Amino acid sequence: MDTEIQGRAAHAADIRARAEAQMKAMGVDEAFVDRLVETFYGRVLAHPELGPVFDAKLSGRWPEHMATMKRFWSSIAFRSGAYGGKPVQAHTGVSDLTPGLFPQWLALFSETLDDIAPSAEAKVWFMATAERIARSLTLSLFYNPALDDPQRKPA
Repeated sequence: MDTEIQGRAAHAADIRARAEAQMKAMGVDEAFVDRLVETFYGRVLAHPELGPVFDAKLSGRWPEHMATMKRFWSSIAFRSGAYGGKPVQAHTGVSDLTPGLFPQWLALFSETLDDIAPSAEAKVWFMATAERIARSLTLSLFYNPALDDPQRKPA
């Protein structure tokens, strides 16, 4: 049992080391993650459609949300395990959240990366990751498998 636990720990450490090396090669560090989150969410708040949805959910809790988002993105980029939340549950029941807001979120994220990403590779990596997150959240929050039932579709 100890050997198995040690093997898992070594494997996790190897994953973290490879992620850190990949991020370093793209010019990504913790300071960039902080800047990305701060810049992006500043723009979200100013956005005419995204801002009201986010602010209604997070009013009075923005500092906590920002810290959470920094842990979230750091955990993803550096495989650190710093984030242990449940994104789908956090977004369930958000007033006025619609599938149509996700493309706007992605466009704003892309614009932010255009302005501050340390390299083209970093932009590609963060955009691909954001697209997977948006797709996952959209499916989790809005997909209804009954709508894909061939028995229910008109011929």
